[in-house]
Amino acid sequence: MIQLNKITVYFGGQSLFNDITFMVNKGERIGLVGKNGAGKSTLLNVMSGDLAPNAGSISTSKNYEISYLTQDLDFTDGETVIDEAQTAFKKVKKLQWDLKEAQNALATRTDTESDAYIDLIAIIGEMEEAFIAMDGYNLEAECSRVLQGLGFLVEDFDKQTNTFSGGWRMRIELAKILLQKPACILLDEPTNHLDIESIIWLEAWLQDYPGSVILVSHDRTFLDAVTNRTIEIVSGQIYDYKAAYSKYVQLREERLSIQLQAKKNQDQHIKQTEKLIEKFRYKASKAAFAQTLIKKLAKLDRVEIDATDNSTMKFRFPPAPHSGKVTIEAKNIYKNYDSLEVLKDVSLSVNKGDKVAFVGKNGEGKTTLARIIARDLDYKGDLKLGHLVNVGYYAQNQSDLLDDKMTVLEAVDKSATEQTSSQVRALLGSFLFSGDTVEKKISVLSGGERARVALCKLLLTPVSLLIMDEPTNHLDMRSKEILKQALVHYDGTLIIVSHDRAFLQSLTDKVYEFKNQQIKEYIGDVTAFLEARNVTDLKALEMARLKAKPTKDKTESAHQMDYKAKKALRKSHRKLKNKCGRLEKEVDELEKELKQYDDDLLDPVKFKELSAEPGFFSNYDAKQKKLADLMEDWEGAVQELERLEAQKVTKED
Repeated sequence: MIQLNKITVYFGGQSLFNDITFMVNKGERIGLVGKNGAGKSTLLNVMSGDLAPNAGSISTSKNYEISYLTQDLDFTDGETVIDEAQTAFKKVKKLQWDLKEAQNALATRTDTESDAYIDLIAIIGEMEEAFIAMDGYNLEAECSRVLQGLGFLVEDFDKQTNTFSGGWRMRIELAKILLQKPACILLDEPTNHLDIESIIWLEAWLQDYPGSVILVSHDRTFLDAVTNRTIEIVSGQIYDYKAAYSKYVQLREERLSIQLQAKKNQDQHIKQTEKLIEKFRYKASKAAFAQTLIKKLAKLDRVEIDATDNSTMKFRFPPAPHSGKVTIEAKNIYKNYDSLEVLKDVSLSVNKGDKVAFVGKNGEGKTTLARIIARDLDYKGDLKLGHLVNVGYYAQNQSDLLDDKMTVLEAVDKSATEQTSSQVRALLGSFLFSGDTVEKKISVLSGGERARVALCKLLLTPVSLLIMDEPTNHLDMRSKEILKQALVHYDGTLIIVSHDRAFLQSLTDKVYEFKNQQIKEYIGDVTAFLEARNVTDLKALEMARLKAKPTKDKTESAHQMDYKAKKALRKSHRKLKNKCGRLEKEVDELEKELKQYDDDLLDPVKFKELSAEPGFFSNYDAKQKKLADLMEDWEGAVQELERLEAQKVTKED
């Protein structure tokens, strides 16, 4: 459990958060949402302990472990992929070493009747139990399963980590976090460097994970699949919804609608009351009545509307210049990076107005072919662009290519032509840069703000072929939707590389899958591609794999026990069994009670009624805490019961 109490963070005199309070319970999967720059990553930094708040406190349960995957990591070289991944098992490896040392020490002793010998046997038994509880006998298999789930091939395991790109090394860091299995995982944009199949695998893993997950993601489909709670950050405040993203959007609209109607009704009531006061306050016979109305009005709790920030980008791509019917004609394209063959005998044809998606695992050549078409990379083969075709290229790291020393205005103005220089400020305003914000240095911008600057630069020159490589990275939900609609209305030819399923839906009319140095064409959008490839079945397949994990051997080494010891064991077993039954009943009753509360909170009418009850939410939080404590007690009792049952069977055999 994590408790954030009145957290306040400010930078340069400006408040980012103000008195934020909420609790993270065991097993909750929370999506942090909000506009770019709202403070989502900062909040994760505070929760991880990497950033101290200016005010407030964070408390956790005893021995509570938090692992954090940040967007900016410093990688270390000198290890293979498998060795680096296995650094996640430091505690288990140490226990394994200590257990081996203790077993060796036991084998050399001859004082089998001494108390020290018996004590050593007991210590070894405890260490074996701890090793089994940590799944120590399945470390290598688990490591291999996670790495392969995140896209690594078995032959990659013995390669040095520094031979992989930053995106692949980020996957290794993600694998280490998953393998550590801490009490809480913090993930900042985990899907940015994953392909569709790896994202689906990660969804299944997180759904089956018993700990808490708090993540920042702009992938709507991923959020819906993984989360069961959404916390929105708006203007330094948070709004908490017990629902995944799509349901949160619906609940938020309903909540705002109810608030607006309530405020409208209250404003009307206040207006009528003020009229009565004005009418009667100067009449001697009605003066007392007027004073009563004044006092009632002063005591009235005013309806407040939740803070909203509705500012959004507003833009469209300029009309595509006239060009020939055929946009791209590529035949027998080959591309090698030294001894690594990425594309082999690839051919494709793209006509004017086509909207094409490049999909497939990372490293299969999507970006490589996009760069070849953009004339940004040499190759072997024959590639021709159609008559009068000019290309606009948005690289995967386009926002990172901006000059940190420049201001926003300078960076965009640098890309303007003589014809478009007068449009720069208006265009920046469309991308939410106006007034003093255009004088911000690129170095201080958030990832989403940098992406908006890069997009703005792209619009200064009309093009007939637009190539966009992962353009949604770092963009918030509303910005992504606006970009999607701009691309839908773009009248030129589009090639887009993306792993975002929600973004690609209904955007393209053709999909090229990259696999084994080849490409395969699918007609339709990403949904049609997934249906044709049965990729959605990967989730069910992975769930089956997770359930088919090797059964843990919980038996202990057999040792003789006298009658009294066996009797004590049976007594302990009986007491634990009764305790488990009692705790299960308490947990079940409390879960039913809280589920009813959650269902009521989703109902706008009941939500309003419950909100009006004094102390309702403090009572609700207390019950959540009690449930978490009961679950912790129950899990400990069950583990002890399983240990005793295995011991009982072994001893009595």
